[in-house]
Order: sequence, then structure tokens, then C-alpha cells
Amino acid sequence: MSVHLYLSMIPEALIASMLTPEEFGVYYAVGSEKKSHGQAIFFEIDPTFRHPELPVDEGIHRCVPHEDGRPKNSIYITVYRALERVPLEAIWQLYLVTQDGRVLGLDGTNVNIPEDTGGLHLYQEVAPVHPLIVSTLGAQAFYDLIVKNPTSLLTLPAVCFAELRLGELAHNPEFGSVGDLPYPNIDHLRQCLTELSTKKVHTKMVDRLSPAAFPYRMLKSGVFVGNTEKLLFFSLPSQEELRAQHYRWWRSANM
Repeated sequence: MSVHLYLSMIPEALIASMLTPEEFGVYYAVGSEKKSHGQAIFFEIDPTFRHPELPVDEGIHRCVPHEDGRPKNSIYITVYRALERVPLEAIWQLYLVTQDGRVLGLDGTNVNIPEDTGGLHLYQEVAPVHPLIVSTLGAQAFYDLIVKNPTSLLTLPAVCFAELRLGELAHNPEFGSVGDLPYPNIDHLRQCLTELSTKKVHTKMVDRLSPAAFPYRMLKSGVFVGNTEKLLFFSLPSQEELRAQHYRWWRSANM
């Protein structure tokens, strides 16, 4: 059996496993007694990846079948500063797993980053920290601000984040309809967005202790991962494509 390397974002960890991405997604979301059940987000990375500060070879060496022949589910190589140590060139695919184990794989690109179409933005940082942030900046400029070309002392060597839908609040935070937005403390979110539109700041923290997980149905475009060299974008298919080609995942993500 071959050994795969997975870079988990919830929680952040580098893991060796004998499971395929689909099998690992089911195991990681619903099949482990060591972890609360819930959605999972992880990247499959090049199995030839090595880092001088990480015991990757030892992790792969320990990833052997059980005595009864069952594949080894996971060997944790590191749970500390994993994301920043993996070059983006080693990342193959992103997998979004619903809480009942439905797996959706997404390909990444560094050339088709969504353009900023105006209005305000809501970002959920996923790793290595996970505050909920509102911003006047599009995804590329937001990444530049916190990783590529920081202007404050609070910077990150790498980041994984998602842009979430704001609906009417993106252009009318004070009086726009909430619609189906599921965010808690919506009045506080309105206040943060309103302050952005009236002050000379580009970002404002909504919740510094926000859970890293988020409703997949609220994804505006996809998921981003970047380090000091570049930014990758993993685009979520359209609602029509999800219903037609990934119906079980789409249905689970909308429950």
C-alpha cells in the first residue's frame, strides 16, 4: 500500500496515511474516536516532500498496515507550524469534507485569482490562526497585507483563508437584508462593516476566537493558501455544477 501525505488545516497538522484522499476524508471527519466529528479541510501534498526540521521519513516508515492487513489511518508528523513549512509547489489538491464525510476535491491555480468587484469582504482565516475578519480589500490585496507585504507588526509566514458571502451587507452594511446569512451576532458584524466604510482602515477583526470551520454553503468563491512567495486559489464549482456533478456533497454542505 502506498503512503500519502496530507496537510490538515483543521487542526493544522502534517499527516502520513495509507488511505486515499476520499477514504482519509471520511476517516478524518467521522471515523476517529480521538477527534470530535465535524468538517475537515486538508491538502494532499507531494509524497516526495521533505523538510530538514520535520521527521517525514520516520513518519512514512511508521505508516505500515495493521497486523490484520488493514491500512494505517494516520501517523502525525507534526502539529506545529506545518503550513509554513510546506512549499506551495508541493500542494496537489484541496479537499473539503462535510461533517458526514462527503469529500470534494478542488484544483489550485495561481493565475486566476478572483478580482475585487467592490464592496466589503468577510474572511475566515483557517490556519495557522483563525479569526473572522472584515475588510475593504479583495483576496489578493488581503493576502498581500497580512503575508506578502505587511504594514503592521502582526504578520503571518503563511495563511489559509476563505472568503464568505455577505449578501446585501457587502454594499449596505447598516440596512441591507440579512437574508440567509447564518453568522452569529449579526448586529456586531453590521457594526464592524459599517465602521470599515467610514474609517481609514482596511481590516477589522470581528471575532478573534472564531472557529476555523465555516458553512461551505457560505463560500463566495473558494479557498486561498499563500506564503511569502505566492498565493494559490482553489475555486469552488458553481451551484449548478455542484448539484449536477457533486450532488451528495452539495446536499450535505447545505444541511
